[in-house]
Amino acid sequence: MIQNDNISYLVGDKTVATRSFAPYDELLCEFLNDLSVELRSCRESAVYPDIMAFAFWCRKANIAKLKADFEDGKARLGLGLVFHITPSNVPINFAFSFVFGLLSGNANIVRVPSKPFPQIGIICAAIDLLFESDKYSEIKTMTAFVRYEQNDEITSSFSADCNARIIWGGDVAIRSIRKLPIPERCVDIAFSDRYSFCVIDAPSVIKLDEAELIRLSERFYNDTYLMDQNACSSPHLIIWLGEEKEAAKQRFWTVVYHTVGEKYQLSAVSTMDKYTMLCQNAIELNNISSVKKYGNSVYRIAIDSILNNMDNFRGRFGYFYEYDTDDINSIAHIINNKYQTLTYFGVEKSDLLGFVVKNRLSGIDRIVPVGKALDMGVIWDGYDIVKSLSRIIDVK
Repeated sequence: MIQNDNISYLVGDKTVATRSFAPYDELLCEFLNDLSVELRSCRESAVYPDIMAFAFWCRKANIAKLKADFEDGKARLGLGLVFHITPSNVPINFAFSFVFGLLSGNANIVRVPSKPFPQIGIICAAIDLLFESDKYSEIKTMTAFVRYEQNDEITSSFSADCNARIIWGGDVAIRSIRKLPIPERCVDIAFSDRYSFCVIDAPSVIKLDEAELIRLSERFYNDTYLMDQNACSSPHLIIWLGEEKEAAKQRFWTVVYHTVGEKYQLSAVSTMDKYTMLCQNAIELNNISSVKKYGNSVYRIAIDSILNNMDNFRGRFGYFYEYDTDDINSIAHIINNKYQTLTYFGVEKSDLLGFVVKNRLSGIDRIVPVGKALDMGVIWDGYDIVKSLSRIIDVK
């Protein structure tokens, strides 16, 4: 393995054993459940909702369900060694990427973000603690978490030894990494820039009582403000369907504004970024019909026509584009393979699936209720990750 003083090993060391388990091997599942227990009992974890969500995801009952859904009667083993290049702007993504590689039956080298998010230290410490047990000695030899600044030489060295890579990042970064040589049978799975949007049925919002409306606003907050709309699955565009749209918007956004006020802290830099974005939109877009601001917390940019390149217009820190239509099929022409997640409220999911299938859209890989945008799963961006990171042993 590479020798370089610019690499910090948060877990493990330079000698990572390339071994394979069967996907969802009992030892792997027990390790994840123990990690779940450790994180949920850790006082430091409780401060971070994303850690608690990750810990809940790793619990025994969820992994058992995933295993049951996975089993298809075919014999499989992990590909060997997976090198993970995780995104710099999402604190918890590295942990999910590791779990996907582990559940697939693989050894893992995980490059964590250079930014020292506290969540990284807490999760790595919990993993290190479990590795003190002889029970998990084999998994320990198969695992390393590394941190280093962008360095093609280091990335190239890790890439040269792996059987698969999971690459999370922007389009430019992925293209650059893919230029680095890899073994002939190495599998690359790339999770690139994506765009997501939300569909809301106005009459369904009108029907909500105050308590239900607050719960909806909290779920919407979780999809958007928790990650400052930086997550690829966070919506930027809101599509309104049905009658009484203006009344529904007034109810919805007023409560969202109050929810944001209770939970969100907007920095001065972020406030300036939002205002700069608004000025740029005013110059670049000729389809803006109105702009509504709720303090600095919520910006609503209403558009009267929808652009083919709508995926180029992304909000941050609570900046949303809105479009009204009475027929979801009217926006089919804008959907390209950049579109990832469609969140919805008050709309039948079967109708939304029909929208994707009947129009034979090249994008939209996930259709989930409002509040579930950030929920990670072993199926992501249209990939079944565990199956993609394991090989079938075909017996006749």
